[in-house]
Amino acid sequence: MKNSEIHIRDPFVLVHEGKYYMYGTFGANTWNDNLSHFDVYVSDDLINWSEPHCCFAPPAGFWGTKNFWAPEVHEWKGKFYMFASFKSDVHCRGTAILCADSPMGPFLPHSDGAVTPADWECLDGTLYVSREGKPFIVFCHEWVQIGDGEILAMPLTDDLKSAAGKPELMFRASEPEWVQPIVRGGENNYVTDGPFMWRTPDGTLLCLWASFSDGGYTEGVAVSDNGEIDGKFTQIEPLFRKDGGHGMVFRALDGEMYLTLHSPNQTPYERPVFRKLIEKPGALEVV
Repeated sequence: MKNSEIHIRDPFVLVHEGKYYMYGTFGANTWNDNLSHFDVYVSDDLINWSEPHCCFAPPAGFWGTKNFWAPEVHEWKGKFYMFASFKSDVHCRGTAILCADSPMGPFLPHSDGAVTPADWECLDGTLYVSREGKPFIVFCHEWVQIGDGEILAMPLTDDLKSAAGKPELMFRASEPEWVQPIVRGGENNYVTDGPFMWRTPDGTLLCLWASFSDGGYTEGVAVSDNGEIDGKFTQIEPLFRKDGGHGMVFRALDGEMYLTLHSPNQTPYERPVFRKLIEKPGALEVV
């Protein structure tokens, strides 16, 4: 399969043992309430991909029944952990953690339900590991509940099974000048989507995230002033303003750096897009 044939949102690429593994929100089921699953696509070159392989199917009694969104897979202490968001009629949307022995799965429930706060509408949790080796989940507290979406960091236990502390605010969606509101009920609302952490060679810690600008869906960037997750985050120029977002960064097998995101942000046309990046002091730039 080619990238143009793969209908997913929120693409995430894991590079492991000479291959690329791509995960994402199953595009056809993004906005409906059908019980879904997660697939993985495998490639040697980021151009030609395998047919989709089911890597997670919910077991009987699984708490999430809809909105299977934004899976991403991280290697941690010899296993592979999927951070993914789910919702049901009796549970707020939240990010749960699944585990497998292989990037191909099968992934099985690892955390006891969502690790994000049970009474919050949350999504798009990602793993961040501090310089000291301490794991955190960075996630969104959704605008649908609080109006001005937030991105927060919360420590996890070393086995990634549960929270090890309280969420701490990193920044709010309304902070950058480029963000445009969504008007609902006559009020302005501001979206936070898809955080992803990246450290540049000079030690700068960046938080990629998505919202809306005059160019449509937009991939923004925030910078920590102390190089850590507890720093003050300042918004800088977005990476992509042409109706694409929920991105992440990875280093390819040839050493090149890539940004991948979905674009356009219009169903059913979303596709994974890859753009080469260069690292500059304290920033990234699309080539």
